[in-house]
Amino acid sequence: MPESISDFIPKNATFLVESLLSKDNLVVKVKSERKTKHGDYRQLPNGLHQITVNSNLNQYRFLITLIHEIAHFEAFQNYGRLIKPHGKEWKMTFQHLMLPFLRPEIFPVELLPLLARHFKNPKATSDTDEQLALALKQFDEDLDKTYVFQLSSGQKFRLYNGRVFIKGEKRRKRIECVEVKTGKLYLFNPNAEVEILESVRNFVS
Repeated sequence: MPESISDFIPKNATFLVESLLSKDNLVVKVKSERKTKHGDYRQLPNGLHQITVNSNLNQYRFLITLIHEIAHFEAFQNYGRLIKPHGKEWKMTFQHLMLPFLRPEIFPVELLPLLARHFKNPKATSDTDEQLALALKQFDEDLDKTYVFQLSSGQKFRLYNGRVFIKGEKRRKRIECVEVKTGKLYLFNPNAEVEILESVRNFVS
């Protein structure tokens, strides 16, 4: 395992991760923050298999993301490349690979029940599991971030790409937000990171 990877994961997870990477002979690279994804997997033109993970993730999210991507590789190897990227084959593989890591020696005790629930039916991203995502964010170094669920209805905010929205009402899992420039309605993950601009009065969702 590349020495740099061990700097990004819980110490007690190192041996298990080394075993996975030595068996699979994967190329793993740590990348600068990418706003649209935590990591990815792809087969390179030279036949090698590459995984990338964002360097800004805390050690627990980094580990989950790394295993998530290894599961893509193993699912494609075992079931063929025609399977759905986050279909049942990937889910079963991800569950199998994560199980040995779900121990108090690796994850904080308060995260284990949330992880156990999440991995009964893992999603394409843990960000869609609002409770788990918020619990994981507590271990980030930058605790001054603002998320869309924290805003009041009618508040204006900006995304990393400069687009400006007004927060509306919450549906069952998503939050309605209207883009100021186009007037179009979008549904946001409650844990989307935003920059507060101002409040807007008399906003009608």
